[in-house]
Amino acid sequence: MNLTLYHRPYCHLCEEMSVALAPIASELDLTVTEIDIETDAELEARYGLLIPVLVCDGSELCHYRLDEPAVRQFVAAKRATRSAR
Repeated sequence: MNLTLYHRPYCHLCEEMSVALAPIASELDLTVTEIDIETDAELEARYGLLIPVLVCDGSELCHYRLDEPAVRQFVAAKRATRSAR
């Protein structure tokens, strides 16, 4: 499962979320793609000061700070849905 972390350079909250997310991603076998919103005007307009934002399959899981329970719950629900098919 792939998570996308939208961030910008020199953002301490972005760095904190990236660091906090790493062990969870490893434990749950998740891939995290980090995207700098400053490289895309549309992303800049969409997320602006909301960053960091963690997204999976179009669903915003959290912003500003990592919400570990929300991430775990989302991943578990997605995996349960996939295995039920």
